[in-house]
Amino acid sequence: MMAVDLTNLKQAVNDMTTVEKSAVTLIGGLAAQIQALAQQDTVDPSDLQALADQLEADKADLAAAITANTPASADDPAAQ
Repeated sequence: MMAVDLTNLKQAVNDMTTVEKSAVTLIGGLAAQIQALAQQDTVDPSDLQALADQLEADKADLAAAITANTPASADDPAAQ
């Protein structure tokens, strides 16, 4: 049997894991910044709400993309 070179696949998986972790960190950081801004009297509440709404929309888009591109596992009750 001929050995298969998995170098590119391994790198792609590593890259995706890094991107996902970066996205989680970014979203968490942005949420913390919005919470901090909410405590200040100098911030326009409508501007703050617009930022929060955009963050929620982006989070939903990211979650949908991850879900759409993640194969169901055999352990997932929804896959049965």
